[in-house]
Amino acid sequence: MTPDTGGPQAGRRRREPSRPEDWVRPTGPPAGATLPLQVLAAQTGIDLAHWADRSADTVRTWLDVHGAVLFRGFGVDLDRFGAVLRALAGNPSPYLERSSPRTELGDRIYTATDHPADQPIPLHNENSYQRELPRRLVFCCLRPATTGGATPLADTRKVLGRIRAEMSAGFAERGVRYVRNYGTGLGMDWREAFQTEHRAQVERHCRDQGVEAEWTGGDRLRTSQVRPALAVHPGTGDHVWCNHAVFFHTSSLPTRIGAALRSQFAEADLPVNTYYGDGQPIPEDVLDHLRAAYAAERVAVPWQAGDVLLVDNLLAAHGRQPYTGERRVAVAMAGALSWDAVRAGASR
Repeated sequence: MTPDTGGPQAGRRRREPSRPEDWVRPTGPPAGATLPLQVLAAQTGIDLAHWADRSADTVRTWLDVHGAVLFRGFGVDLDRFGAVLRALAGNPSPYLERSSPRTELGDRIYTATDHPADQPIPLHNENSYQRELPRRLVFCCLRPATTGGATPLADTRKVLGRIRAEMSAGFAERGVRYVRNYGTGLGMDWREAFQTEHRAQVERHCRDQGVEAEWTGGDRLRTSQVRPALAVHPGTGDHVWCNHAVFFHTSSLPTRIGAALRSQFAEADLPVNTYYGDGQPIPEDVLDHLRAAYAAERVAVPWQAGDVLLVDNLLAAHGRQPYTGERRVAVAMAGALSWDAVRAGASR
């Protein structure tokens, strides 16, 4: 019998089945999609953390096949989420070189984003602009939106398969250059992004992570780093499209906002932008093609309260739909992967 720990499930727990495989019911992804695998609780009161502790091989197999798993019907709340994420993904990682405003809800547990509700967030692979990126992401829906607010996903193996060979080859050869300007009055301040008040600590972090850093006057910081655009999954050997090339490009901003930024800032001073690794602009037709590849593989499953979504950060890109209401989704990241180990063409 699972101990009764109180909360909304208290007084309604039943004896769990003797075999962990009988605790859950995989129901498959939505029709025509490869992800997410949807896994339902077999009965009320199943402890998802307890099941995951005993089922690591099953979870790994599901992720290797589908890239993302949605657990539904387990009634996970913020109090239980810490145990669930550790069972599914390991100890959570800190969030540095931040690109999205977040509120910390617990020990390395954050709001998925505090980005304005009326703006979509393009599909991307978390922290792929950093030297190390998390292997797994774990989301928990604490409160669904009134309308919209789904976390869309895309299988990055299939996204790569839709990108024209000459385009993916160009990115494989040159990578992606990410340029960010902090302290412009728009976007994120360097203190929030690097979680420090000390310039020397920022400079040391950038040196350690292969990031070019330059103080450009006053309180402004410009960083530039080149990362790969394609990766090889360490478990499956699959080649995947894994980057922020579209996400950070200024053309991905709402038209009105992008036009206002370009009228206010020189190209080099824009809050964020992307280029080929050699600094050359990414042509508009290439960006449009990449967006079309994402859109063709995009799958969005509306959230329900208590849902937990486990994402393999190499095999699945994620984003966010605009929404209304008081949506609240928590997230944690775990399992650092080095680009030196997973970039396409790396010897391992």
